[in-house]
Amino acid sequence: MYQKVSTDLNFVEREKNIEKFWRENDIFKKSMESRKDGPTYTFYDGPPTANGKPHIGHVLTRVIKDMIPRYRTMKGCMVPRKAGWDTHGLPVELEVEKLLGLDGKEQIEEYGLDPFIGKCKESVWKYKGMWEDFSATVGFWADMDDPYVTYHDDFIESEWWALKQIWDKGLLYKGFKIVPYCPRCGTPLSSHEVAQGYKAVKERSAVVRFKVVGEDAYFLAWTTTPWTLPSNVALCVNPEETYVKVRAADGYVYYMAKALTDNVLGKLSTAEGVPAYEILETCKGTDLEYKAYEPLFACTGESAAKQHKKGHFVTCDDYVTMTDGTGIVHIAPAFGEDDAQVGRKYDLPFVQFVDGRGNMTQETPYAGKFVKDADPDILVDLDKEGKLFDAPKFEHDYPFCWRCDTPLIYYARESWFIKMTAVRDDLVRNNRTVNWIPESIGEGRFGNWLENIQDWGISRNRYWGTPLNIWECEDCGYQQAVGSREELEKLSGSPAAKTVELHRPYIDEITCTCSKCGKTMKRVPEVIDCWFDSGAMPFAQHHYPFENKELFESQFPAQFISEAVDQTRGWFYSLMAESTLLFNRAPFENVIVLGHVQDENGQKMSKSKGNAVDPFEALATYGADAIRWYFYINSAPWLPNRFHGKAVMEGQRKFLGTLWNTYAFFILYANIDDFDATKYTLEYEKLPVMDKWLLSKLNTAVKEVDQHLDNYRIPEAARGLDNFVDEMSNWYVRRCRERFWAKGMEQDKINAYMTLYTALVQICKCAAPLIPFMTEEIYLNLVKSNDKEAPESIHLCDYPVADESMIDKKLEENMEQVLAIVVMGRAARNAANIKNRQPIGTMYVKAAHVLEDYFKDIVEDELNVKDVVFREDVSDLTSYSFKPQLRTVGPKYGKQLGGIRKYLSEADGTKAMNELKAEGAIKFEVDGVEISLTEEDLLIDVAQKAGLVTEGDNYVTVVLDTNLSPELVEEGFVYEVISKIQTMRKDVNFEVMDHIKVAVNGNAKIAEIVEANKEAISEKVLAGEIVTDTELATMKEWNVNGEKVTIGVEKISV
Repeated sequence: MYQKVSTDLNFVEREKNIEKFWRENDIFKKSMESRKDGPTYTFYDGPPTANGKPHIGHVLTRVIKDMIPRYRTMKGCMVPRKAGWDTHGLPVELEVEKLLGLDGKEQIEEYGLDPFIGKCKESVWKYKGMWEDFSATVGFWADMDDPYVTYHDDFIESEWWALKQIWDKGLLYKGFKIVPYCPRCGTPLSSHEVAQGYKAVKERSAVVRFKVVGEDAYFLAWTTTPWTLPSNVALCVNPEETYVKVRAADGYVYYMAKALTDNVLGKLSTAEGVPAYEILETCKGTDLEYKAYEPLFACTGESAAKQHKKGHFVTCDDYVTMTDGTGIVHIAPAFGEDDAQVGRKYDLPFVQFVDGRGNMTQETPYAGKFVKDADPDILVDLDKEGKLFDAPKFEHDYPFCWRCDTPLIYYARESWFIKMTAVRDDLVRNNRTVNWIPESIGEGRFGNWLENIQDWGISRNRYWGTPLNIWECEDCGYQQAVGSREELEKLSGSPAAKTVELHRPYIDEITCTCSKCGKTMKRVPEVIDCWFDSGAMPFAQHHYPFENKELFESQFPAQFISEAVDQTRGWFYSLMAESTLLFNRAPFENVIVLGHVQDENGQKMSKSKGNAVDPFEALATYGADAIRWYFYINSAPWLPNRFHGKAVMEGQRKFLGTLWNTYAFFILYANIDDFDATKYTLEYEKLPVMDKWLLSKLNTAVKEVDQHLDNYRIPEAARGLDNFVDEMSNWYVRRCRERFWAKGMEQDKINAYMTLYTALVQICKCAAPLIPFMTEEIYLNLVKSNDKEAPESIHLCDYPVADESMIDKKLEENMEQVLAIVVMGRAARNAANIKNRQPIGTMYVKAAHVLEDYFKDIVEDELNVKDVVFREDVSDLTSYSFKPQLRTVGPKYGKQLGGIRKYLSEADGTKAMNELKAEGAIKFEVDGVEISLTEEDLLIDVAQKAGLVTEGDNYVTVVLDTNLSPELVEEGFVYEVISKIQTMRKDVNFEVMDHIKVAVNGNAKIAEIVEANKEAISEKVLAGEIVTDTELATMKEWNVNGEKVTIGVEKISV
């Protein structure tokens, strides 16, 4: 006996039981062990940060990253799945600062690095348990017992090896550059970090008057960062563009680009008929070069004078555009890469009136103010002094720190860089070897990023991170990269180097002797970008090259990775960058890029908006399989996913519910018959057509789903499963239900059981990687309960292989036509308002080909039609009438319109329609003029002949004869009575095989019909006796085709 199955579709509790079964029986470990001799298929898990909680987007990444490895394992591969934790970086430091009530680097150093680092180590594991529970609930299988951890010394030592390799290639250097800088965190950011933090902001820009020396005129320049104006040392024009000197309606004389004068000056209020400006002179940008102007702020002039450098004159550079502004750009070399290049070209003074905390310095009138807060004060002061022409609001994308949400500033400082520009061609070439899903990301977003790659700002002026492994001589400045503990021990002569923790402040205590001058070398103070940590995981997780050399080489590159689209400039990039630098090859072969999860209205989820979905609540409400299924079938994985409960529940009902109910149906009747599938074999040659059709569809589905998963086509695989389960339940089981009701255990019944059993087992194995919980539960009951030799879990089984000998495409095509005819027949019944329980005499069908009697019988039975008649043409059963479409006919045949109307009204509709279909037009003459009317020239009215209803599409047309004979009407009553009795059986919870007594009271007409058809009714409802005018245990009044009748049912013993 199989375990009885509930049809309750709340699967959450069942999933917990399956999760417990996996855990207690080490199923994941066994799945790995069972494939240890198989070919390696490597999957890299992008490490999450355990000091942040999982969100709903992590469900999507987890279910994709779980499904492909499950599939490959069932295909016979050894799939290493080492979990990892990303543990370094600003997020952790910010969390600890908040915990300790600290604000910024000064307070951290006052608190003490040793205790601060200790708190960081504690913080990274804050939500570890939550992540592990979350992963288990989702069904994400990975080695959580032995994960890689980016703060472990072995991991760091591998990174040191990598950085030493990069150093030895001359690609790691220290440079004074304009870098994106977070004043809150006190550290520069890499370009790929900056790319993740842009926001659209509206703020005041400034159009400023710069007084020309020796003239009563002004240069008009525009800037979106007013806080940089106190550090202005030059102006810049485009050398090839045309500039003008104009007298404006506001009384000033300005220099600016001719192309932008209307945009800037055209709005000045003037008297009627007086122009907004008058052009006095025209010149090229080069004509303005070296023209001097007065410093905007006195402090800037003083600073320039101290440097003994000339400033405050016009420079030329072709980066100046004519798209906006005035065509004149203000230059502050401390705050922009273009500005810095101009500064170097003209040897301009370097003025940086902003400190490392983003505050204006003491030299300015705005000392101590954060740069963005200083903007309004600067604009007010300039306006008071007559130096502000305008301060228009300007909307643009501005970078914010992706960790602490502080506005970034571009800031000149010394940093360490990896020279990625030197390997640009290698990056581009390696990227072309990757199968990007979708391809457009690899070629577009990621490919374009690589084409325009910048050097990687690798250093961070922080504390909790992998220390940069460069030691520098305090005296002569000689620098040396250290690639291992062993090397550090040799250079330092200190045995402590073997065991010292490779973090600040401990590693900073190890000093070396300079090989050049003999003085002391100390480690530079910086740590590295934590994105380097995650990009190092392919080799650092194995402590390569110090250990596991062969293991790493067997698992590199990965065959598969997957993360959200924002990782194109995060993990995907750091992986590709480091792999190219170290091994000059792509680190992954296939990558599925995932879209972001949005709310049901397509909006980004956020706590502040109140539209964020708690993943734990969602999993507790719908269950893991339902959410997994939703993400697989809803849309292509790279598109944004609108997550909402209704859609999840619809998918649960449509696919999971259908599969479960089909399984429950099988168990119900198998237990009634004490059927055990292990005692029988599927004998294909003995099967009827319906069974062969299901097995053909099954093997076609297995073949196609396997191909889709093999090629990472996830929605297509899900749809293949969905379609098969729908046809198995709503066609095969419904058509074959009575075979399971038959008495005894005849061959036909065995065939039905074995066919459905085979389909359920195979499709569950096929779907196991996608919905691991439900398929496991079905397998354990359906297979393992009776077959002790079967694998312990469905996830220890091989993925099914299609049996090509069972695939019969002709059979599938015939049944597809049957289904198409049935769909149209049902539509015709609905149009005629005739229930399916009312038999109909005849239905005419026009289809691609005439079906054999077996299939014709199915259509007749399914549609409750006595005779289905195939015809090559059904147009004679329909009448057509035509009118001219005045919109098209009028312009062509205006004078003949009356004659056209007359001809069409008198034409034989059927003949005219045949001509239209055959020739593409109806042709005739009116007053000697040849008329040709195509379908777009005609208004066609289709009318069925009396008693006929037509429905059709491009493939199938059916015509239903709705004329009902008295015999057909009586039969309709019989089917209605049977339906009412079956409903009552269900309502009072009778078992399927319970026999009953039936009473029909209060309607002589119904009683007479029941008496005349007693035998047929009794067989259908398992009635041992049918009586009239008798009260039974359960009575109910019904309306049967307009006749009121009371029907009673009562269970009886047989």
